[in-house]
Amino acid sequence: MDIAHIRNFCIIAHIDHGKTTLSDRLLYRTGTITEREMKDQLLDSMDLERERGITIKAHPVTMFYQAQNGETYELNLIDTPGHVDFTYEVSRSLSACEGALLIIDASQGVEAQTVANLHLAMKQNLEIIPVINKIDLPHADVAQTRQQLEDILAIPADLAVLASAKEGIGIDEILEAIVHRIPAPKPTGQRSLQALGIDSYFHTFKGVVNLVRVFNGELKAGMSVRLLHSGKTVEVKEVGSFNPKPYVREKLCVGETGYFTANIKSPLDVKMGDTLTDPRHPSPPLPGFLEIHPMVFSGIYPINSTDYEHLKMSMAKLQLNDPAFAFQSESSAALGFGFRCGFLGLLHLEIVQERLRREYALDIIATYPSVIYRIN
Repeated sequence: MDIAHIRNFCIIAHIDHGKTTLSDRLLYRTGTITEREMKDQLLDSMDLERERGITIKAHPVTMFYQAQNGETYELNLIDTPGHVDFTYEVSRSLSACEGALLIIDASQGVEAQTVANLHLAMKQNLEIIPVINKIDLPHADVAQTRQQLEDILAIPADLAVLASAKEGIGIDEILEAIVHRIPAPKPTGQRSLQALGIDSYFHTFKGVVNLVRVFNGELKAGMSVRLLHSGKTVEVKEVGSFNPKPYVREKLCVGETGYFTANIKSPLDVKMGDTLTDPRHPSPPLPGFLEIHPMVFSGIYPINSTDYEHLKMSMAKLQLNDPAFAFQSESSAALGFGFRCGFLGLLHLEIVQERLRREYALDIIATYPSVIYRIN
């Protein structure tokens, strides 16, 4: 795909303003999924996300859209969480994009995370496309929401696109706005590959799967790349994108988002925000993104002491998928050997505990959550 026809954008908003529903509609409208595959919360792959009706992980997907000018564009979308406890997912996603759809619920107006996520996007100098969603609701107040756009967010109201993701209203207008208002990616001008690691997860057969955005050069199977943080050089085994399931591609070029595998077995070898480059002619590291420090702490211990090593490995794999989660070994006279864990908030703590129980079949006990404070 010609770089001028690539658009990278994410969807940001306060919780429950319709981000995931809009993502589903964009996938359907661009033909990425068929009517038979269409279902609510399509990008929310975790059972926990569906049960609670929230997005926990940012989900990348590649779409191909034929615009009204007859040209075909590659749209790389990242659907992000709205809850403050998962802000790190949002900040990492923003670093891979040139633009953002800012969704505002017409019945609730501008809320706390709307403002917080907008400020994160503006720090990255992203092009902002405001979308006033849920205009079909009987108590929707479009005029007041437009006014809040100008008064609170300092965004001209005439830039807003009116939509209802649930009813499919305004979807074409949003796609055209993405094509015409979000700039195409630009190479950094360095002499070799530069790709930013934005997320990762552990696959039983493939090892660590890294999600990347290519800023310079190209990434393809068979080439050697160096992870600048760990200094390791690995051979790329497979590259691909998501639609929304992973599929193999020949290569990832400048501006494209996707994944690569390289038989990396240890989660410790991968750091989020790391830069991949050519080991023979290395390019300088990319800026990456700000690391977030834990706010809430709780001890997690295995109920059965023989599960200690299993818990340790499971936490390392979970941390690979959720870098905002931190842990270190500790022991208790009452509970034995376990881990002191750091979280971004109480919901984050609850989700991590539930994922350890479900995804890794662990029986664990957690101590009462606490925070660090200073007495002056």
